[in-house]
Amino acid sequence: QVQLVESGGGSVQAGDSLRLSCAASGGPFTMSWFRQAPGKEREFVALIGWSTGTTYYAESVEGRFTISKDNAQNTVYLQMDSLKPEDTAVYYCAGGSRYSLLQTEYTSWGQGTQVTVSA
Repeated sequence: QVQLVESGGGSVQAGDSLRLSCAASGGPFTMSWFRQAPGKEREFVALIGWSTGTTYYAESVEGRFTISKDNAQNTVYLQMDSLKPEDTAVYYCAGGSRYSLLQTEYTSWGQGTQVTVSA
């Protein structure tokens, strides 16, 4: 099983930027970011195909967030720009063998990193 370690969370003001990192011990086929806000279910944010680089975003972050990868470093990034208070959540990276938006398709999960955006 692939080990995933996230970093880069923090507290910022609305309109600011943050970059999250997820270091993987191996190379899954698809890497994704999910998030869970207080009192809400965990939701899909973005994914990237490890070999193809194909990306897909949730509508709520399209145009503001960018997912990218560094194959040599086995690391996936989530660049978050124009942050809004509603982006406040614990962000998780996940690795799986399928190109999917479903949490159940992912077998490896990071520990989560808190992102807090104040108005």
